[in-house]
Amino acid sequence: MGNCGTREESAVVTAHVQVQLSQLAGKNSTSEKKHNRSFSDMSDPSTPRNFADSSNIAIYTDVIAFTLFELETITKSFRSDYVLGEGGFGTVYKGYIDENVRVGLKSLPVAVKVLNKQGLQGHREWLTEVKFLGQLRHPNLVKLIGYCCEDDHRLLVYEFMFRGSLENHLFRKTIAPLPWAERMMIAHGAAKGLAFLHNAEKPVIYRDFKTSNILLDSDYTAKLSDFGLAKAGPQGDETHVSTRVMGTYGYAAPEYVMTGHLTVRSDVYSFGVVLLELLTGRKSIDKTRPSKEHSLVDWVRPKLNDKRKLLQIIDPRLDGQYSVKAAQKACSLAYYCLSQNPKARPLMSDVVETLEPLQETSVLNGVPDHRVHRRLTATSIGCRPIPTAKCSSPGAVPACQVR
Repeated sequence: MGNCGTREESAVVTAHVQVQLSQLAGKNSTSEKKHNRSFSDMSDPSTPRNFADSSNIAIYTDVIAFTLFELETITKSFRSDYVLGEGGFGTVYKGYIDENVRVGLKSLPVAVKVLNKQGLQGHREWLTEVKFLGQLRHPNLVKLIGYCCEDDHRLLVYEFMFRGSLENHLFRKTIAPLPWAERMMIAHGAAKGLAFLHNAEKPVIYRDFKTSNILLDSDYTAKLSDFGLAKAGPQGDETHVSTRVMGTYGYAAPEYVMTGHLTVRSDVYSFGVVLLELLTGRKSIDKTRPSKEHSLVDWVRPKLNDKRKLLQIIDPRLDGQYSVKAAQKACSLAYYCLSQNPKARPLMSDVVETLEPLQETSVLNGVPDHRVHRRLTATSIGCRPIPTAKCSSPGAVPACQVR
């Protein structure tokens, strides 16, 4: 097999950034008509690896073609103490690029993802990620710095995300719980990333929106990562894209699981699941809870439009430090995102607008919201409520009419 990342070819690619995947796309469409595989079957070993030769990769902007030797150098030969995380795709290592690696490189910490040859993601997913992240740039998408394609080795190099994944911040007990403002800021940023993909000249369906794929920088800016399952959206008069069912159980839209029909509204459903996780502090699927609470959506969706059940929903670790009306608005938004009817779900642009005013922890006439939390609790057990004036919180004003 030819080497697609030789030193002669490993220069910064600055012209004609487009991934030429016509052969691969043709093969994929045939494969998807024949197979409807399980969620865990993310790799197609029949995909020829030489599709990623140098003639097929021409990246927009400044994506770098690294050599394997360069990436071994910056990760100290992929040393175990450089590991940032592991998954079905392989292992992610921390590294640092500068002029000592190659003349002209800007000094920058990076994350290097090494594809596991026997992992859940194969060459096709690697190539898809190069395709989309090589062409797309947005503050809420993780930036692809470069890639490496030598023999059977497939690696991707991203900007380093200082605070790791949203999943860790929500569910690791060793990490302090995220405050309300940060949760809504993260939801807002992730929504902007999805809206950008959906509103692109050629729409992109992300297809694997979940907390582990939302990375956070030092300022808690949310950035979508892992585009291996991304799919070009319907064009022209098409209403959907037919594709094999892939993604993560607990996040995938029900109509997609049942029919394989994929639309941008499928991503909206997944966003609704993540919004529930942010609101409740619970995982989308948690078998450690009582059987009726295994599925977060099944357990909480009937409660979302009942204001009396708000305190049953919101993460108790927030300790009441949030605007009640903002929480009600967020719950209502999640309810519509999770509609069984895809057409009843809002567009991501509407979601962005709705979330905009919900990011602040409001104060009601000088009374912090934890007092409001206690007032509601006292009322529910027949005690005299603490008097408060009419809420003038920006979180109480809906940003748009959620459809």
